[in-house]
Amino acid sequence: MRLNRSTDIGLRVLMLAAARPEDLLTIDGLASAVVVPRSHLAKVVQRLQHRGLLETVRGRNGGVRLATGAAGASIGGLVRELEGSSEVVDCDGEPGCPLSGGCRLRGALRVAQEAFYASLDHITVGDLAAPPVRQVLLTLGRPPV
Repeated sequence: MRLNRSTDIGLRVLMLAAARPEDLLTIDGLASAVVVPRSHLAKVVQRLQHRGLLETVRGRNGGVRLATGAAGASIGGLVRELEGSSEVVDCDGEPGCPLSGGCRLRGALRVAQEAFYASLDHITVGDLAAPPVRQVLLTLGRPPV
């Protein structure tokens, strides 16, 4: 299984925000820190804000920060939301798979996908930003001293 790019970026943004809860992070600064295009990152930040994981502060000195309580959000639940209801394989695509009537693979892959998500359920956003990775996160996007 492979996460889509938006999910990957969203997790990285949340990790950075969790490592720097006192900082307002700018879209440009985040894009530079996680090495992704600004336009793509802005869309991901908007999705995270709508899900209540990031707060935005408007104005000259504005930015984004981790929302209150977001550090306790389950990574499994978040990945499920961001990935949507897509399956590992597209059995119903065009053309449809001729084996779909009696195939056991689709069900087995569904079980494996849920096991993947379940293994992430006990991990929180805060866990992903805890030491020792916290020290690395704190250096991203900041000039070396």
